[in-house]
Amino acid sequence: MNRYFYIDSEGKQKGTFTVDELRNEPIRKDTLVWTQGMSEWLRAADVVEIQPIFQAAASGHPEFGSSTQPEVPYQTAHQASVAQDKPIMPKSWMVESILVTVLPFILCGNVFSLLGIVAIVNASKVESLYHQGLFAQAQDASANAGRWTKITLWIAIGAIVLAIIGIILAVIFFGSLAGIGNALAI
Repeated sequence: MNRYFYIDSEGKQKGTFTVDELRNEPIRKDTLVWTQGMSEWLRAADVVEIQPIFQAAASGHPEFGSSTQPEVPYQTAHQASVAQDKPIMPKSWMVESILVTVLPFILCGNVFSLLGIVAIVNASKVESLYHQGLFAQAQDASANAGRWTKITLWIAIGAIVLAIIGIILAVIFFGSLAGIGNALAI
């Protein structure tokens, strides 16, 4: 007995399945299937071994292969109820935390910008906690990532301002030394 792959409604390859197992999968007559020995993907209705699935649909079992089957992906009742109660995923702050950590460190050697690693760690937790259904913890991780991203940003801004002030003071100091040297030489 052949084992088949098929392309689901989202375009993802699924498999391998026996014909009996395919009866429990959301395939339609126009679903593309493939098995070893086929030169290309074929419509399920064009594969002789799979056709009994659709004949069962015509004989009063519309859940198998019916062309009137909805285009939505298969979900269990539990998955559908969880999807309706799921809040919007909080902002992860990943891009921002990486930028405020790496750029100041590279541009002005600010070691304190490495505090942004705390933001990166929290940002990396947001999506995984959310997908595990731990929505409150995902929100907390997002809040912590945002907090540490902002702290690191202000540290970086402060370091840049101090560097600019230092450069200005150095120019003024060495300029005044040059002026004193010129005055003494006269």
